[in-house]
Amino acid sequence: MASSLLFSPSFFGNPIPISIRTRTPPCSTRIIILQASKQTMDVSSQNPTRLLTFLGKGGSGKTTSAVFAAQHFALSGLRTCLVIRNQDPTPEYLLDCKIGNSPVECSHNLSAVRLETTQMLLEPLKRLKQADSRLNMTQGVLEGVVGEELAVLPGMDSIFSILQLERFVGFSGIMGQRDQKDKYDIVIYDGVCTEETIRMIGATSKIRLYLKYLRSIAEKTDLGRLATPSILRLVDEAMSISRPGSHLGGRTSTDIWETLEHVLEKGSSAFAEPRKFSCYIVMDPTSPASVQSALRYWGCTIQAGAQICGALAFTSSHFNAEASASLKEKFSPLSLAFIPQFSIGSSVDWNTVLRDASSKGPRDLLSSSKSLTSSLIPPVKFDPGNKSVTLLMPGFGKSEIKLYQYRGGSELLVEAGDQRRVISLPKEIQGKVGGAKFMDRSLVITMR
Repeated sequence: MASSLLFSPSFFGNPIPISIRTRTPPCSTRIIILQASKQTMDVSSQNPTRLLTFLGKGGSGKTTSAVFAAQHFALSGLRTCLVIRNQDPTPEYLLDCKIGNSPVECSHNLSAVRLETTQMLLEPLKRLKQADSRLNMTQGVLEGVVGEELAVLPGMDSIFSILQLERFVGFSGIMGQRDQKDKYDIVIYDGVCTEETIRMIGATSKIRLYLKYLRSIAEKTDLGRLATPSILRLVDEAMSISRPGSHLGGRTSTDIWETLEHVLEKGSSAFAEPRKFSCYIVMDPTSPASVQSALRYWGCTIQAGAQICGALAFTSSHFNAEASASLKEKFSPLSLAFIPQFSIGSSVDWNTVLRDASSKGPRDLLSSSKSLTSSLIPPVKFDPGNKSVTLLMPGFGKSEIKLYQYRGGSELLVEAGDQRRVISLPKEIQGKVGGAKFMDRSLVITMR
């Protein structure tokens, strides 16, 4: 049963309502990809593929920032591909290039492609049909499905976008890689909206819990034991078709479950590693709503399992030095850089824009992201001496954060920003929540 606790302000500072649930343990979601090495596609190497995203309120300049970054990396000599996930024509204006559903070269080192789910769903269906033709599981019913008739349903855009991005970045290694001629050093993903991108960032870590429960149903129920082996064989066969020599090929059901868990673990750990995946928030500094949204998305990204590595804002003639200093203080300790304004009504001379002195700040910020790991604030800090946990929660008010405990005192479940995050506690800190207070954008939780 849940109970609501209000801690005394005399000891814990401003009171924070914390919902704590206990239960006896049962018996038994705009992305840039940087590949530091052209010689290897092994994500476990010393030079792993890097993924980066721009987040912000609509109209804050995410798409413009994505194109700016693409031009920056292309000018730096890196093979770059801008991947667009919406029907917005802005990238075409900025690139002066018609973008289709297959990569087209817009300029030296820079290609662009527009992802369309109506086209992306055809390839997985084709693989399933090929697998079914070998296994004869549906007795030819699947072969009769006409992919071109299938409409796109809510949620399918994100799913197929993740699969397509996996082909570029290879975090999990579950999808086959593109041909050598289609490999890029940098891939920029311009998503539909920030909320969807954040869901995609946290997808691999969140799916792991669903997989755990699905496996339990599959192994411990009559229906699961009857249907699951056939379904897993179909998945096994389809993955073998998509990637010759797949690790799933010829494995038992147990092996396939463990392989899927390993794939998701690799994906979630990559998103949590700034050297592999980095986020930048974008804002209009003259709009209080845009600035506040950027702060909020900072916290939401942490809840999804990643970190924000810097902030970008667009310069304005009405934005003076004092306002600039105030904005930098608001987002401290994040690095903040200003991108110069330019019109999308006509062709942009990117060589002039990027070589201008006003572009040095954002270009340095984008290029220095490799060394960000040591300078970032840890999203979680454990203090065994004081038996406390400090959670970085920018953009949230104290009434918007809820804590739950479902597995004794070994874990904390943090709910904020329509995201849930499970934090495993070190043995020396495990226990029940004794109190909590807000300090400098962080929630300090004392265990007992």
